[in-house]
Amino acid sequence: MNARTTRILAAALSLTAALAISGCSGDSEPKMTVSGAFMPQPVNDKMAGAFMVISNPTETPDKLTGATSPLSDDLQIHETKDQKMQQVQSMDVPADGELRLERGGNHIMFMGLKSTPKVGDKVTVELRFEKAGSVKVELDVKDRTYNAQAPTSTAHSGH
Repeated sequence: MNARTTRILAAALSLTAALAISGCSGDSEPKMTVSGAFMPQPVNDKMAGAFMVISNPTETPDKLTGATSPLSDDLQIHETKDQKMQQVQSMDVPADGELRLERGGNHIMFMGLKSTPKVGDKVTVELRFEKAGSVKVELDVKDRTYNAQAPTSTAHSGH
């Protein structure tokens, strides 16, 4: 390998490392991390829920502002208050904190499914945040009665 090739490779590796560190979002702040992401197997193709824990490792509060998925053209953020579910435009993700999307509480709702996933399948979702940009997450399709236990370990990256 000659000196010119070595310099080109070094520059390419530096650029690759810089993009990886920045998460390709143009800033150096880490993105949200997601753990325990799952979807109970839907009963039919009308609707399904998605549950997970979104952790914000930064000093800056953020907001979950939306979600998209190949499984449905209509994903909604739902808040549960006083045992009533309602669609909201966003949900806060506190600085150095977490947003818990769980059964009986806040969640993401898939309306009008294009197919009905089965236990063992994976469903891709892209979460959108006001400041952190987008994060891709794979939901594990679980049995209809599955309920995640509160994670005791550190959240891991969902992308």
